Amino acid sequence: MECQRNISEFLLMGLSSKQNIEVFCFMFFLLCYFTILSWNLLILFSIRCSSLFDQPMYYFLSHLASMDICYTSCVTPKLIGDLLAERKTISYTNCMLQVFAMHFFGMIEILILTAMAFDRCVAICKPLHYMVIMSRNRCHVFMLVSCVGGVAHSFPQVIMLFCLPFCGPNELDHYYCDVFPLLKVACTDTYITGVLMVANSGTVSFVIFVLLFGSYAIILFTLRNYSAEGRRKALSTCGSHISVVTLFFGPSIFVYLRPPSTFPEDKIYALFYTIIAPMLNPLIYTLRNTEMKSAIKKVWCQMTFLGEKHK
Repeated sequence: MECQRNISEFLLMGLSSKQNIEVFCFMFFLLCYFTILSWNLLILFSIRCSSLFDQPMYYFLSHLASMDICYTSCVTPKLIGDLLAERKTISYTNCMLQVFAMHFFGMIEILILTAMAFDRCVAICKPLHYMVIMSRNRCHVFMLVSCVGGVAHSFPQVIMLFCLPFCGPNELDHYYCDVFPLLKVACTDTYITGVLMVANSGTVSFVIFVLLFGSYAIILFTLRNYSAEGRRKALSTCGSHISVVTLFFGPSIFVYLRPPSTFPEDKIYALFYTIIAPMLNPLIYTLRNTEMKSAIKKVWCQMTFLGEKHK
């Protein structure tokens, strides 16, 4: 297909056309973004500055926190700025970059969640071999595979979009550039491209989602042989993982695992995996985690001591 276009920017319709709603959303999402940055940075520094970083689960959690920051930063600052703008536009180049970044960091986050599920499965099902199986070198390999998977997932998406002709309407009924809204305004038949997008995004997400819940089913089956205290501790950790997985995968599967089309409700579902999930992830992982709360308290005390020392 010949790559051609007659437009230089896209017009984003945003979340709402009512000014009072946009002002409320501005305040709300500004608070959400501040919460995402502060909580995830706190978790990141607390793990890196403590002995928890030597444990595989917290090694992956620190990378998940950094990916949450990168992932939501692809969308949220632009969304917040557009809520106060009369005309919400994004250039063609920035639109393609946003699609690439969203799917790149999103796939890395999905693969990190998969690695975390594998880590918990090994810890519970093979406790005596845990440190051998989940060695630091193997953790590095998991992260490398996650980054390669992010590139392998996002690069074809952008190439297919880049080769679509955009010659007329440039209004995207969304608050950021995504594949299905772009397919809707392309000046050609996008059925085959849409099917490939569903296979690349929706099918992959669904398969990984099934594998994740399969691993948790194995964990629950293995817990029958544990003591009551052991079951309680394992279920507490796995419950946090399941909450995060459901919050992230549920809306994304609904949006991407269907015939290529767009609905007004897609913007609401997208809020869950672009803003709500990155905001709640730190709370879910720290509220019932004694080790994480102790590490945060230790880092906070160190920061307070250094602050008083420099006065």
